[in-house]
Amino acid sequence: MTDIPRRAVSRTAKLAALPLGFAGRTVLGMGKRVTGLASDVISAEIQQRTAEQLFSVLGQLKGGAMKFGQALSVFEAALPEEIAAPYRQALTKLQEAAPPLPAATVHKVLAEQLGPAWRDRFVSFDDSPAAAASIGQVHRAVWRLPDGTGRNAAVKIQYPGAGDALLADLKQLSRLGGMFRAIQPGLDIKPLLTELRERITEELDYELEAESQRAFAAGYVDDPEIYIPEVFHASPRVLVTEWISGTPLADVIRSGSEEQRDEAGRLMATLHLSAPARAGLLHADPHPGNFRLLPDGRLGVIDFGAVARMPEGTPEPIGRIAGLALRGDADEVVAGLRAEGFVSTGEPIDAPALLEFLRPMLEPIATDEFRFTRAWLRAEATRLASPRSPAYQFSRQLNLPPSYLLIHRVTLGSIGVLCQLEAKAPYRGILERWLPGFAPVG
Repeated sequence: MTDIPRRAVSRTAKLAALPLGFAGRTVLGMGKRVTGLASDVISAEIQQRTAEQLFSVLGQLKGGAMKFGQALSVFEAALPEEIAAPYRQALTKLQEAAPPLPAATVHKVLAEQLGPAWRDRFVSFDDSPAAAASIGQVHRAVWRLPDGTGRNAAVKIQYPGAGDALLADLKQLSRLGGMFRAIQPGLDIKPLLTELRERITEELDYELEAESQRAFAAGYVDDPEIYIPEVFHASPRVLVTEWISGTPLADVIRSGSEEQRDEAGRLMATLHLSAPARAGLLHADPHPGNFRLLPDGRLGVIDFGAVARMPEGTPEPIGRIAGLALRGDADEVVAGLRAEGFVSTGEPIDAPALLEFLRPMLEPIATDEFRFTRAWLRAEATRLASPRSPAYQFSRQLNLPPSYLLIHRVTLGSIGVLCQLEAKAPYRGILERWLPGFAPVG
């Protein structure tokens, strides 16, 4: 693939053709099966073909389509096992791989961004990409330092025309909500797509990403648990950072020991909850491809294109209201949620019923330790997404304020990864340390 905009017609045709893979009774039956409205069992062969088609098209399109596929892959843990199994392998591929750019295109971008003598900036450069992301691909290299020595480096190169492609993909994907709801009925794609669209400009600017990565690195300097690689160079479409070697989180999910999975989950939760306080930022792309378990036991974090800027840290009401709910103070929970805009100021609401609605969500922090599992997440997804569920009916009285949308999405994504890991850890203790307003329980 060369210049992405030139392939706009082809890209649109591929996206428009995607629903054909879900057409007729296949998509109807799958939707009914996922939502529990029918007992039809969709054949594994159809599921596998659909998953492969989804991966193939989203992977080829890169841009917004692949980014959406990565987000979707995080939520696969919420699907019923018989539906999720055929999708898991295909969707997980989106977290680590995509069809590469030709070497000539890579060289052209490097010349534009680093100058015609770009090769002199490196001791060596591998033309074969080591990984791919939604708007760029990563190459291994050895970056030349001023004293002539070299450092192992990851060179992220943005796809030509990535901005136009991202906008076009998101516009097309917004028309395919029914297809994605067939895979994950509880996932409302409209806020996700709106949020992705709002952050396109930021994610396309690698200099801004470098600034975020440096802020994270400063917040976690010499940290015994979290490691942020150093930034060597940044230009608008090329970012050169320290290469880190370790076990990808996708591999830990697939074949890690229980001890590895538990530790990875603990570190993920620590990063998610501590970053706003330590770096004034929230890592907003919690899919497994962005994390590595390093040989020394630390969690290596990469890709800082998507971040939430939180200079004041995590909003205090989140921790305070969670603590009130755990202590059973229903009236104060309602007052807190109403003040933050989660509950309409003019509508009456049953405070004890609201507490009962929230309690299952707080189960991970109701005890000293908790093991996240796919079964737990599926149960919660069913409770909240089934129209026949009392929780579903109650949820319609609640609102998600725009200021909390990104925090909510990142938290859901992180929980999805913890459930993929099936990780056990002292999550309540992590909240007590890092979440403002969260008072110890008991």
